[in-house]
Amino acid sequence: MRSLNDTLSRLSAMRNNAMSMAPGTSGEDRLSELSGFGSNPGALRAHFYVPPSLPASAALVVVLHGCTQDASGYDHGSGWSRLADEQGFALLYPEQQRGNNANLCFNWFNRSDTQRDAGEALSIRQMVAAMTAQYPIDPARIFVTGLSAGGAMASVMLATYPEVFAGGAIIAGLPYGTAASIPEAFDRMRAHGGPPATALGALVGAASSHTGPWPTISVWHGDSDATVNHANSAHIVEQWRSIHGVAREPAAAQHVDGHLRRVWRDAHGRDVIEEYRIAGLGHGTPLSTSGDDACGAAGPYMLEAGISSTRRIATPFSRSTSASRRTTVPCGNYLERSPSTATSSRPHKLTSGSRLSNA
Repeated sequence: MRSLNDTLSRLSAMRNNAMSMAPGTSGEDRLSELSGFGSNPGALRAHFYVPPSLPASAALVVVLHGCTQDASGYDHGSGWSRLADEQGFALLYPEQQRGNNANLCFNWFNRSDTQRDAGEALSIRQMVAAMTAQYPIDPARIFVTGLSAGGAMASVMLATYPEVFAGGAIIAGLPYGTAASIPEAFDRMRAHGGPPATALGALVGAASSHTGPWPTISVWHGDSDATVNHANSAHIVEQWRSIHGVAREPAAAQHVDGHLRRVWRDAHGRDVIEEYRIAGLGHGTPLSTSGDDACGAAGPYMLEAGISSTRRIATPFSRSTSASRRTTVPCGNYLERSPSTATSSRPHKLTSGSRLSNA
């Protein structure tokens, strides 16, 4: 474990870095604020985006930003709301506040925020419930994704509410339940210490009373990430490989846009885990900002990689959409619009009556 002095010096350096990078300062803010969604024990803010025409039985994607970022800035960089316009799905953006974490990180390492029905995890669950109550969301088509601390918080949501999420994509993140303090969090980010690989699945199993079926998992990580060590990608795969009961070795491997993609399949031949190893990428969300696959805008922690994670993280979950609702779309996304069930609507507004950084 790192010494206290080492931890404090890292916190100071990262706080200074966060102050020099004001989030959400570039690009149009396309999000609306979601208020009155519940008791909100985690004291989070919430934003959402619903395209002007939302089909019946639409998907909902929960998007979790990284440290030093906010909802609007992450949406601009990742391109999620533009894809929502194209494909016809709803977005929910939980947002951290400085009162909870000075560097705007979700508190994935605090036990009080990472347990079912408590803290930030419960706040996010309440936001999801508010969105599904207000809009024609298919409860079987709710997904979560996040970067870094947001990726680690996506792991939290998948573990604590597995019955809510059909799948999730963890970008430069960490497995669930491996840290319970700031020093431990820094160690896990560096892939130091933590539970043995054989114990990782049990952490998810103990997080709820759920016994299956389990969310499908997509893992994305740059192999040159100096902030969250790439070894965490393997730890996430191992955690969910145990839960899904699949073989240790992947069932298939291929290169996609120059990057290695490995797939694990269950006994029915269904893709339940995929891992993208992004060659040469540092710490951030992989983007493709030119060509037919273009989506998003490069910036701090939003990195050009020649592959659009925003478009492709949907691919392993495509089987969760019934064939009767599917149609061919430019990016082959599981969140596609169904022309036969599309409904017209006006712009949507929804209302009702020690911290870590850089992960």
